[in-house]
Amino acid sequence: MKVPIFFRARLIALLFTYVIVNAAFATEASDGYQEIEWIVLMPKDDLNALMNPPAYLSDITDGPDQDSLAAFNNKEADDADTKRFQEALSSTRVIDSYANKRIRIPGFIVPLESDASQRVTEFFIVPYFGACLHMPPPPPNQIIHTELPDGVELNSLYDPFWFEGTLVIDMTENTLGTSAYRLKLDKAYPFEEE
Repeated sequence: MKVPIFFRARLIALLFTYVIVNAAFATEASDGYQEIEWIVLMPKDDLNALMNPPAYLSDITDGPDQDSLAAFNNKEADDADTKRFQEALSSTRVIDSYANKRIRIPGFIVPLESDASQRVTEFFIVPYFGACLHMPPPPPNQIIHTELPDGVELNSLYDPFWFEGTLVIDMTENTLGTSAYRLKLDKAYPFEEE
């Protein structure tokens, strides 16, 4: 099935996350942070809906008129699968069991604010590079908002990081996206596989 360009990146990223995780899991690190993968922050039925886009999407040609989130959102959901897919694209549903948990999660930085030294002091944490910078953004339950007064040095948007802190269920809206989670950040450091 051909999927319009604006959905390709999201579906590939979600599929990649799903394959890596293979099932929702979490491990307790020796420093007291529970290492999690992004998929555990999304209800399974949201993931299933995103992984099974409506069949009519294969008929949309690449281009500015039909190939956009606005055009898709203006399409009337005439069946349950289409409606559920549209809902999953903007889902704010969270996993309550992660509220106030000390977590460690890999991700990328989408800068929102910087200090005079160009250190990023407020940002979204997202599961894949380019999220929020290319439309559509990930669903809110796949975006985490955070602030760090001392800031983080970001050399490139391509640079992945580990983030450690306490996860809170809290909505933040910005022109780049909406997050359903907030991380009271203790530490951010460059990602290295262990």
